[in-house]
Amino acid sequence: MENWDEIRTAFQVARMGTVSGAAEVLGVHHATVIRHIDALEGQLGVKLFQRHARGYTATEAGQDLLRVAQATDDQFSQLASRIRGRGTDVSGELVVTSLVSFAPQIVPVLAAFQQAHPEVIVRYLTGDRLFRLEYGEAHVAIRAGNAPDQPDNVVQPFCEQQIALYGAESYVARHGRPGGVDDLSAHRFVSADSAESRAPFAKWLRDQVPAEAITFRSSDPRAMTEAIHAGAGLGFLAVEEAETLPDLVQVMAPRPEWSSPLWLVTHVDLHRTTKVQAFLSFLKASVKDRVS
Repeated sequence: MENWDEIRTAFQVARMGTVSGAAEVLGVHHATVIRHIDALEGQLGVKLFQRHARGYTATEAGQDLLRVAQATDDQFSQLASRIRGRGTDVSGELVVTSLVSFAPQIVPVLAAFQQAHPEVIVRYLTGDRLFRLEYGEAHVAIRAGNAPDQPDNVVQPFCEQQIALYGAESYVARHGRPGGVDDLSAHRFVSADSAESRAPFAKWLRDQVPAEAITFRSSDPRAMTEAIHAGAGLGFLAVEEAETLPDLVQVMAPRPEWSSPLWLVTHVDLHRTTKVQAFLSFLKASVKDRVS
């Protein structure tokens, strides 16, 4: 294909659904959009769009082309993010990703880092999927469990998050507190909805109590925290997070088998940039004494 402008135009027509919408996004006249579509269809010998009163709808051939255009557009955006990260100053976007359960520890550090570097725009992405550093989806990833082994990533040990068993004061008033592991089966628990959860404390709990003792289940760590706080049952929380919540009782102290190591992961292309190094140093200094 000799003219990527035409493919870009087709992509925007499909995305916006109208010639006028695509023209506005691209900053061109609507006649230019129509000329690009006509030229592209002429080169390929197929119709890429069905024209109708409401606008343009991609045909099957158009969908094939647009999947490639979408991937290309995404890769250019990711490349731009990576290039912006190579600057010599601490400014622009800083994209950090972790599991949402780490947010209470990470968000204050991000806010403090931004106060120290006002030109930084923070993007904090949480979720279960692994954001792909090689495509520029994040500058820094904080990951738990076994050491990540993706090629071209720089992996550094960070810390171990202390995990303990908690219950609300209201729950303890109703049910008492377990005297030890042997008492756990007489209690109610809040835990992950999935029996495949790889969190060490979730696996430990499944081994210690019958399934019917896990009476409140959720796929969202935030909902589980709220359920523990509301007295629905006992549950595991990071010690630092629990200390910020009122009316919680630590019913069993942290155990080594409940915790897992945390890792700092960066892509080799961005690892030595000023912004990434500044944040890594700030993060280690800020979290070391509070989480380790």
